[in-house]
Amino acid sequence: MSSKHVSRYRDDSRGRSVERRRDTLQRHKDRSKSRSPKRKQKSHSRERKDSKHKKSKKKKKRAHSSSSSSSSDSDEEELKLLQRLEAERHRLKEERKKQKEMLKANETPEEKRARRLQEKQEKERKRRERMGWDNEYQCYTNQDNPFGDSALTHTFVWTKKLAKEGVKNVSHDELEALNRQKQMENKIELEKVKQRRLEREAERAAREAEASEAARAREAAQFHSWARHEDAFHLHQARLRSQIRIRDGRAKPIDLLAWYVSSEQCVDALEMHEPYTYLNGLNAQDLEDLLEDIKVYKELEQNANQAYWEDVQTIVVDELSKLRRLAAPGARRDGVHQAVAEDVTQIFKGKTGAQLEALRAQIERKMSARRDGVDVPYWESLLSQLKAHMARARLRDRHQQNLRRKLQLLKREQGVQPAADVAAQHDAPNERRSKSPEAAEAQESQSESEREEEEESSAGRLQYASGGYSPVYLSAAALEPGTLVTEAAEDEQRLAFLRARLHAASAADHHAAALAAASAPAPGGSGATGAALEATARRSMAGEGGAEGEGAQFSVEHALPDQPYLWADKYRPRKPRYFNRVHTGFEWNKYNQTHYDMDNPPPKIVQGYKFNIFYPDLIDKNATPEFSLKPCADNPEFAVLRFHAGPPYEDIAFKIVNREWEYSYKRGFRCHFHNNIFQLWFHFKRYRYRR
Repeated sequence: MSSKHVSRYRDDSRGRSVERRRDTLQRHKDRSKSRSPKRKQKSHSRERKDSKHKKSKKKKKRAHSSSSSSSSDSDEEELKLLQRLEAERHRLKEERKKQKEMLKANETPEEKRARRLQEKQEKERKRRERMGWDNEYQCYTNQDNPFGDSALTHTFVWTKKLAKEGVKNVSHDELEALNRQKQMENKIELEKVKQRRLEREAERAAREAEASEAARAREAAQFHSWARHEDAFHLHQARLRSQIRIRDGRAKPIDLLAWYVSSEQCVDALEMHEPYTYLNGLNAQDLEDLLEDIKVYKELEQNANQAYWEDVQTIVVDELSKLRRLAAPGARRDGVHQAVAEDVTQIFKGKTGAQLEALRAQIERKMSARRDGVDVPYWESLLSQLKAHMARARLRDRHQQNLRRKLQLLKREQGVQPAADVAAQHDAPNERRSKSPEAAEAQESQSESEREEEEESSAGRLQYASGGYSPVYLSAAALEPGTLVTEAAEDEQRLAFLRARLHAASAADHHAAALAAASAPAPGGSGATGAALEATARRSMAGEGGAEGEGAQFSVEHALPDQPYLWADKYRPRKPRYFNRVHTGFEWNKYNQTHYDMDNPPPKIVQGYKFNIFYPDLIDKNATPEFSLKPCADNPEFAVLRFHAGPPYEDIAFKIVNREWEYSYKRGFRCHFHNNIFQLWFHFKRYRYRR
């Protein structure tokens, strides 16, 4: 039976069951109506009495009811409603059960068969859902399916596999249980695979986040490097501008201050005056400009020389405040009377940095004590002036230290050993009396260290003079047996004999070479000198369609490592003469045509070379000179062109641009040896880009 017939039969059975249910309900209603008149007649009088009694009770209840009773009534009503719903649900369930039993009892064999078939199909549908069938394949049956499979709904049994696994004789239910277990395992494995995929995606996202974070960190480091390089460039430009202004005689105070601090490591640059002396004679406007320039240098130099610039800035601020007080005498006084200002300056004058630091500590203790009668504005003004004097003292100490260090370096470079300064020894007690105990101790420690250095150097000189640095002379008895000993006189005689023999052989070879050159016919019918060869090269270059002075002269040789020649004992090695040209010009490509013109041409580039190497005294006339090209190791954009010939000429090399050559003779390429001139002319290839 097809699915269409089954569905039609199912609809018919449903319609009949609904009609039967309606009939049963109508019969129940009719029975209840037939019983109701008798009951109504008997209970009519009772209802009247009960109604009167109930009304009186309701009035009493309403009179005595309160707000609390209303909540209890609502709870009771809800409970009663739930009980009625449960009873109604139970009644409907019983009715459906009875109707089902009645339908089964009254159904025909065909209806029974259709009902069972429907139940079987529903069971099969649920089984297919458990097996994982989609809704698309739910309507397929053994008779109606696009695969032509008559056993589509039956479970496939792989008998050979079961026989191999040893479960061929297992029952059908057990096989289904095994299949269900495998399906569950597959589902669990799929869930695990899905979980692993999610974990991989999470790991990939974490890696991408880490990579992006690392990229951001690299970009930040690169930006920081760029900013640092930019600051270094601006600092270099500022120093360069300062040097130019100093050289032109229009230096500003900031130029002199920057030159002082940058030349501290240079031994030749000696500044005899302290840096704060450059501020003498400046007006208020100049000091204000100097403050701005100092801020720029502090920002550019960052951590370098910060103490120096802080001290200079403190002194500039102090000088500027003094000028402003003089310009506005009616302004608020700074706590120090004019009559006492000179005495205060004398107090600070001539003191070292350590003494000024001790004085500052005393002033701060006095101010922090807050005793009665202490003039706080006076001590504050004194403290502000003390900072400027301390800055001057630090700069003074720094200047003295630089001078002392440069003096020691100059003496060391010139080989002058410092002698003991007697006058300094006589003046040392006076200086110790004028200085503080801390300064005297520092001076004594410094003098002791210098004395120790002098003692060590003198001990080294004595050891050198006594032969302590020379090897120990060995006697003949101290040598091992079988050692050949040569006397000094015998060694000198042997060397003299070898030198004389070498000179005699060299003179004979030179004489033979001169005779051969005199007897050989000169090229061109006469002896060709270097000037004649150069003139010949010029004429050949002019005859190639170019002017004699085309290109620029190229005569910069590349230094080659020392190479011993086997024929050096016969012929005196010499460098060949040459006449070279480098051909330069403009390259009018698309970019240059767009950005340049004839009035504003682009930069010239090297387009080719012409080498003319002269070998007039070549011993072997049949040996043709050779050339080799090797890229530079430090810069691949350049190459070394090396020319090699036989005796008596050494190799010669030139550094040229490393580009591809044009080997066509139509393009001017030439490589031949004629009339004792080795000519190598070539141009570079020009690349033309087309779409």
